[in-house]
Amino acid sequence: MHFILWLNGHQTRRQNTPVENSKNIYIETYGCQMNFSDSEIVASILKENGYTYTEDVLSAGIILVNTCSIRENAEERVRKRLHYFKSLRKRNPGLLIGLLGCMADRTKTALMEEEQLLDLVAGPDSYRHLPQLLEQVGTGRRAIDTILSVDETYADITPVRLDSNGVSAFISIMRGCENYCSYCVVPSTRGRERSRDAASIVRETRDLFEKGYREVTLLGQNVNSYSWKTGDRIITFADLLGQVAGVNPLMRIRFATSHPKDISDDLLRTIAASHNLCKAIHLPVQSGSNHMLGLMNRKYTREDYQERIETIRKIIPGCSVSTDIIAGFCDETEEDHLDTLSLMNQVGYDAAFMFKYSERPQTLAADTLTDNIPEEIKDRRLREIIDLQQQLSLASNQKEVGKTFEILVEGKSKRSENQYFGRNSQNKVAVFTKTQSGPGEYVMVKITGATSATLLGEVV
Repeated sequence: MHFILWLNGHQTRRQNTPVENSKNIYIETYGCQMNFSDSEIVASILKENGYTYTEDVLSAGIILVNTCSIRENAEERVRKRLHYFKSLRKRNPGLLIGLLGCMADRTKTALMEEEQLLDLVAGPDSYRHLPQLLEQVGTGRRAIDTILSVDETYADITPVRLDSNGVSAFISIMRGCENYCSYCVVPSTRGRERSRDAASIVRETRDLFEKGYREVTLLGQNVNSYSWKTGDRIITFADLLGQVAGVNPLMRIRFATSHPKDISDDLLRTIAASHNLCKAIHLPVQSGSNHMLGLMNRKYTREDYQERIETIRKIIPGCSVSTDIIAGFCDETEEDHLDTLSLMNQVGYDAAFMFKYSERPQTLAADTLTDNIPEEIKDRRLREIIDLQQQLSLASNQKEVGKTFEILVEGKSKRSENQYFGRNSQNKVAVFTKTQSGPGEYVMVKITGATSATLLGEVV
């Protein structure tokens, strides 16, 4: 057992008062889809050990916060929430508070010892130990387990689907990352890359379909690197996609995220060959400048990236492409920024996640580069990137007006009780008038209008 017990003073932190809801677990999740998937794994492990998941924080005897370290503001949000949760001990002296995920190892000393906010800390590879850790904490002792694993994939655990619409679900197919992009903390918080047994992924997909789900997203820090050996055969990500798509043609398959240096023609041909492999690829570029790409240790050039985009559109006509972009990375010049804007125009992204650079400890950039772009310049460059992407997204969606798409109904629209929303294969959201077909069913929708974020249509 690789967990560590921290003792405050001689033996205990505080005497926990037994409460009726001591087995009620509330989980709050921050960050990426992988974190939400991990929270479902945590809920499953604890359910098997007699705990009950609750969506009401005030009825919880245990609060677990699954954290993200990608950006500084995410960590600040977590800290504020932990202070709020600590205040709940006034009405529930026995309340236990735990920190999970990417913030666990780096911030455990400050949050546990200095700020007295936590009883328990567990890293991404330690969730199987949570029942034992909680048992120890229940006696008044603090517990920590942040040791990273070289083989943990949680492949044998069937996740409890939290906050699910009953239509879409996530499946983690691999963990960790070894790309070492200079700005990224993932290699130090999630450890080495390892893939999950392909057969277990296919089984989980089949199980979800039988339970009524009609869309799964396969998750990995770099899904292109997926590799599983069975006998003398190596199963690649393209092979895995083919197997998962074969579960049932009514089950849509998406994936995230692809690394531009690894996305192969074989993978693209696999996607093109199957109707239920969605025609949408998220391909983070981060910058359109070769200077920046070198400093970011992205291992491709602007020209390499453009060639991959051209190949995607040749092999998969009509495929949508989304991306990630960072504004204001170390030493970024105005020319570098303009290179990013020009690449955006050349590619014509359908959507993008856009951020200003935030230096993270335990990264190559923090150790070797200087975060030397003033905040006001970062803000201005980010605003220009966002403004351009809104134009590109609007132009992309306007091209769909008059076309008819197969839409998977996900639920009621936030705009109106009389409307449903869903997505097409290209991952574009469509809003349309309710029909007899409900969530989990496919409808044909003709697009009659568009905004930068949404397609508007009517069922035909």
